[in-house]
Amino acid sequence: MIFDRSDQNPGARFLLMAASGVVVVWGLQFAAPILRPFALALFLAILSLPIVLWLVRRRVPGPLAILVAVVVVVGVFGLLILLASQSLPDLQTRMQRYGVSLEALWERVIAALSDWANRPLDSMLGTQLIEPQRLVELAQNTVTVTATIVSQAFLVLLVMVFVLAEATVFPAKLRALSDGSALGEERLAKVVGEIQSYLGIKTVISLATGLLLGGFCWVMDLDFPVLLGLVAFALNYVPTVGSIIAAVPALLLSLILHGTVGHALGVGAGYVVVNTVFGNIIEPSLMGRRLGLSPLVVVLSLLFWNFVWGPLGALLSVPLTMILKIWLENTQDLRWVAVLLDKQAPSSSSADLGGPADVDSDPGV
Repeated sequence: MIFDRSDQNPGARFLLMAASGVVVVWGLQFAAPILRPFALALFLAILSLPIVLWLVRRRVPGPLAILVAVVVVVGVFGLLILLASQSLPDLQTRMQRYGVSLEALWERVIAALSDWANRPLDSMLGTQLIEPQRLVELAQNTVTVTATIVSQAFLVLLVMVFVLAEATVFPAKLRALSDGSALGEERLAKVVGEIQSYLGIKTVISLATGLLLGGFCWVMDLDFPVLLGLVAFALNYVPTVGSIIAAVPALLLSLILHGTVGHALGVGAGYVVVNTVFGNIIEPSLMGRRLGLSPLVVVLSLLFWNFVWGPLGALLSVPLTMILKIWLENTQDLRWVAVLLDKQAPSSSSADLGGPADVDSDPGV
């Protein structure tokens, strides 16, 4: 068997793993129309599962508990979509004017640099920073993507209902398969608990970040503060890179509307302070070291999932990678991969690279 000889032939083993990886990536791309709604529904189900379990423990019938959870999810995301939809039509009408103002600002920058260098820089830097028509097309594409997501909302909610219904009976199925052994159930509970912890904390932190930055943009007299807050909320799921991308529209609006470097620096400073406090102080203290990813892994996962599933994959890249890391941490022979994905090296006293799974010693399961 090739698997028996793989330890003696590491080159063949590497080629086999690489070929398997290509097949997996192709499968993810091919099944994207099915997997993308399922992944989104799975995240929503994990976030709303505590509501269902809390109601079931208080003797609320399972179907009614699931209905309440679905209503909560629909209410929250419906409110977010309503807020965004009110800003997008106005954004489309102003994009052309924003593009013209940005071009004029860029021409002034080139003129100032030419005077400072005492030589014309038009041919080197170019006089056209971005075509206004491209901005209009970008706004139209944004509306199209939003409409596509809304059109798939029913499918996502339907899958979410079935996932929640299955989650209420799956532990009993697992106990039946394990012949009374609690090890498999404990491992599953540990994985699900850590995923819930990560997604719950990340969602609360992202919501707080979006609210603060939206209010800050309103104080700084920027257009569309609600939309800027929603962008900050969504992109906060992507550490480091997301906060940088979320600050770009606010900085451009500051330069276009106010035209001063001081105002733009103030906007940038506000984004840096909010993201530093939440991303580097509050979030790590709540999540702990184990629920972190290497910055290189964050960037690579963003590029990979964007290649596989497009913009939705880029948005879900870090949660998807984090779920994979949590699963690897609780799989004995693949725990070394989780160590490579981690933000820091494990301490010498931890047994992250091998040994029996630590679910048995976890008193919280």
